[in-house]
Amino acid sequence: MEISVEELLEIQQKYSPHIIDIREVSQYNFSHITSAKNIPGIILLATPEKYLNKTDNYYIYCQYGTSSKTIVKRLNNLGYKTISIIGGYSLYQKLKS
Repeated sequence: MEISVEELLEIQQKYSPHIIDIREVSQYNFSHITSAKNIPGIILLATPEKYLNKTDNYYIYCQYGTSSKTIVKRLNNLGYKTISIIGGYSLYQKLKS
C-alpha cells in the first residue's frame, strides 16, 4: 500500500500518525519529517515485533520511496499495517519548501 506526500500532509493535519524513517541514523539526524521515528530498515525487518503492533497503521519512508515500498510489502505479508510514502523524503522536502 502507498500514499502520496500530499495525503500524508493531510493526515498529519488531522491526526498524529506513526511515521517511521527507515534511512540510516546519519540521514535522519541531518533532516527528517517532524514526528518521525528513526528505525533503520534492516533493524525494522529483523525485529518488527519490537517496534510495531498489528493494530496500528505505520507510514514508512526512505529517501526516494523504493526501499520503503519493498519493506512495506514484507511487513504487510507478516500481518502489519504499513504504508509506503511515494517519493520518500526527497519529495517531501520539495513539497514542504
